[in-house]
Amino acid sequence: MTVGLTVIPQSLAYASIAHVPLQYGLYTSFLGCLIYIFIGSSKDVPFGPTAIVSLMTYRTICEYGPEYAVLLSFLTGATQFVMGILGLSFMIDFVSGPVASGFTSAVALIILTSQVKDLLGIPVTGTVFIETWSSIFRNIHYTRFWDAVLGTVCITSLLTLRIGSKIPLSAIDKNGVKRTKFHIWGSRFLWFISTSRNAILVVICGYMGYYFFEKGNVPFTLIGYVPGGLPQVQIPPFGYEKKEGNKTVYIGLYEMVSTMGSGIVVVPILGLLENIAICKAFAHGKTIDSTQEFLAIGVCNIANSFVQSFPASGSVSRSAVQHFSGSRTPLCGLYTGTIVILALIWFTPCFRFIPRATLASVLIAAVIFMVEVKVIKPMWRSKKKDLIPGLGTFIACLALPLEIGIFLGVGINLLFILHQAARPKITVEQLKTIKGIDYLMITPDRCLIFPSVDYVRNLVTKHSCKKKLPVVIDCSHIYCADYSAACIIEVLTTDFSSRNQLLIFYNLKPSVNAVFEGLSPKDFVVVYDKEILQEMLRSESLVI
Repeated sequence: MTVGLTVIPQSLAYASIAHVPLQYGLYTSFLGCLIYIFIGSSKDVPFGPTAIVSLMTYRTICEYGPEYAVLLSFLTGATQFVMGILGLSFMIDFVSGPVASGFTSAVALIILTSQVKDLLGIPVTGTVFIETWSSIFRNIHYTRFWDAVLGTVCITSLLTLRIGSKIPLSAIDKNGVKRTKFHIWGSRFLWFISTSRNAILVVICGYMGYYFFEKGNVPFTLIGYVPGGLPQVQIPPFGYEKKEGNKTVYIGLYEMVSTMGSGIVVVPILGLLENIAICKAFAHGKTIDSTQEFLAIGVCNIANSFVQSFPASGSVSRSAVQHFSGSRTPLCGLYTGTIVILALIWFTPCFRFIPRATLASVLIAAVIFMVEVKVIKPMWRSKKKDLIPGLGTFIACLALPLEIGIFLGVGINLLFILHQAARPKITVEQLKTIKGIDYLMITPDRCLIFPSVDYVRNLVTKHSCKKKLPVVIDCSHIYCADYSAACIIEVLTTDFSSRNQLLIFYNLKPSVNAVFEGLSPKDFVVVYDKEILQEMLRSESLVI
């Protein structure tokens, strides 16, 4: 029930982010939530609109209208379902933690920026972060005083009440002492007030809006009329008619899809990424079936498109509320969906009195904690290079359209992966056998594949020519190889043979050995026993 009270104000706010009529936020919040009960794998995922997916919906459909948003929901669900059927859940793994943190932080700032206009009651233009702030500063003198005051008070109240969500609910305190029933019920009451703070604030401000509306002098901007009742069940708009002047023009499916561009791919992937992240965060050691989540989220989005919804996914904030409310199974979604249905049937006439500054405050107070500043310090301590793709994604998403920003972030990350594959770490040591014979031990730290083979060959050749000693390549970490590697091994063995210099492959795995022997290299020597290795080196020294 707490999640249901949370989702109502959030769905209205997320609809404003997606730039669709506010009732579409409520339409997005009940059917998919009910379907997830039967096919979802996580007990802590309340399916519905989210900040990231709502913003990407707006970036995809721009100002083309809700028909595009509904079609995008269907296409998003179909894409996610097909990805699940084809077992493409591994694609999510290419979005690393630093890239996801940079993207999430940038989205939080963009959403916060988009709500400043409602917080101050000023007109704002621009779709990119910098353009929006330029417009805000140009129009700052149009600020509506009471909108700004109400927004500031609401944000302060929400941030203050948020502290109560950390109140412990267990019957035993941190010192192991059993708490009294008064303390237990008092803590639960304060926790409920804290987690329901969005709904409570919206009700209070809505009553204030109603009071001033009845007096005939409303000092702040209201969201206006929100149509009531359940949405009609109908096929998603694979084409629709619109009026242009005195003419009626038919917009076909191809034209609608081509208008949405890359968002058809980006929105499904980001929705899945957000949902899988939630499942992992609340798994507590349990395994996550990514394929089942792909299928579940896909089906939910497809079903949602039949009730006039825009794309949705699992929400981090609502998942936290559901988890700490004591959820045990996905059946919790029944309460959330029922509350949204009741709101659509009975309470939508009341929504018209909610101030826009209040909804903006709800969003700002929620997304401000999505800016992941806390990951910078451990990332710096752990591996400083990971800051590059994270910071690159963050800057790109702020300066460029979001879909380009996330692709650039993934591209930077792939460059790091390719660089590591092309430049393996190779240890070169000059060792002595028990009999005092010097030799070079060269140890690559990973597999030999085409990007790295020339680098390895050059390094082996350089050190072997410099020292003029027998060379032993420790293959303990080479777990795979390809045809290019086999060609290089053939060249290496030929070079060593022409110089009458011994080259031994030590601890070569049978599967890799089979790849190398496929080209029948000359003087290809493989040793698995250390004593045999010592004996071969001694024999070589006697020959020399």
